[in-house]
Formats: sequence, C-alpha cells, structure tokens
Amino acid sequence: MATQNSNQTLVKGSRSTRSTIALKITMATSGLVFIAFLLVHMYGNLMAFGGENSYNEYAHHLRVFGEPMLPENGLLWILRVVLLVSLVAHVGSAIALTGRAHKARTTKYSVKKNVASSLSSRTMRWGGLAIFVFIVWHLLHFTIAKINPTGGETENPYVLVVDSFNTWWMTVIYLVALFAVGMHLHHGVWSACQTLGFTNTVASRKRAKRFGWVVAIVIAGGFALIPLSVLFEIVK
Repeated sequence: MATQNSNQTLVKGSRSTRSTIALKITMATSGLVFIAFLLVHMYGNLMAFGGENSYNEYAHHLRVFGEPMLPENGLLWILRVVLLVSLVAHVGSAIALTGRAHKARTTKYSVKKNVASSLSSRTMRWGGLAIFVFIVWHLLHFTIAKINPTGGETENPYVLVVDSFNTWWMTVIYLVALFAVGMHLHHGVWSACQTLGFTNTVASRKRAKRFGWVVAIVIAGGFALIPLSVLFEIVK
C-alpha cells in the first residue's frame, strides 16, 4: 500500500507540474499575440503623422480588407475573436497560476521586501487589472460608443483622435495607461523568454531583460507619440 500511495503522489505531482508548465506556455504565447497586435496597431496609429487623408484611408482599408472574400469589417472581427480568445487564455492562466502559488504556501511566513525585484515584476497583477480596465475604456472611446470629449464629430477617425487628445485629461489617462502597459510588457517579455527556455545562462537572462525594455519602450513610447503630438499641436 505504501508503494501504491507513493506512486500515486508522484503521478499527481507530475501531472500538476505538466499542467503548470502548460499554463505558463499559454500565458507566454497569448502574450506574444498581444505584442504582435500592439506593434501593428501602433504602426496604424502613426499614420496620423501623415495627416487626415492618410490616417482615414488606413482606417478605411482595415474595414474593407479582403473584400469580396471577406465582408466589410471581416478582418477586424477576425482580429477581435483572436484577441478575445488570447485575453481569456492569458487572464485565465494568470488566475490559475496565482491560485496554485497561494495553495503551495502551506504555512504562513514573513517575507522581507525584495529589493532585487523590479517595479514591473511587483506590479504585474495590479498593472494587468489596470490595463484590462483601460482596454474596456479604449473600446468604448474609439470603437463601440465613439466618445468625442469635445462634443465634435465621431465618424471621422482622424478628427476623433485629434479632438480627444486635444483634451489634456484624456491625454493623461492614456499616458498613465501606457506606463502600465510598458511595465507589464517589460516583465511579461522577460517571463515569456524564461518560460520558452531562452534564459538558461547569465548572458541570456541579461539579453532577455534588455529585450523586455526594448519592447516596452518601443510600444509604449510609440503609442504615446500621437497623444503628445496632438497635445503639443504637432499633429492637428
């Protein structure tokens, strides 16, 4: 009986380990999907530097891309479904891993402040929640409700962007959200590299951390260019 119980424990432990690894891989791959989307979305936003016609033409092409094989907005709906599935997978994996981490602590103990951990690693969960709230607001702002804080036109994408970011408090909301995105990306990229086996040496760990900063700065900084350029009347 002792041998049987021991074998059962090993099997359960093995299954649990494999399941945890699967959850981490799911988090990493879904995170990479978001990074790819953010890069493409950022590229589209930067079209605003080309003026109203350039930006609105880009927005129009997104709606009619693939016609007649795809219906109008077909590409956008495909992207939305992929992003929604990725979001559910990402958040679900995060919740499951957090629950397992808490269950693994069978006794209470005091934890000293970890001065070696980064700000981005310590704020991953709250940052993720803040980003989720911001995504809901962003969809309401530019897609679902199309809110123009000045009361102006909402069907012209370029005008909606310029009017929105000419409003200082709207720009502040987006910049704060982008800071959270940058912090989340920094640690998220590092964690993804670790999960996918790219941090096996000291040198590779340093490269992964630098890569995390590059991705965070490029994406958060790239998205911040438009609100700041509108606020300071570079784009108008």
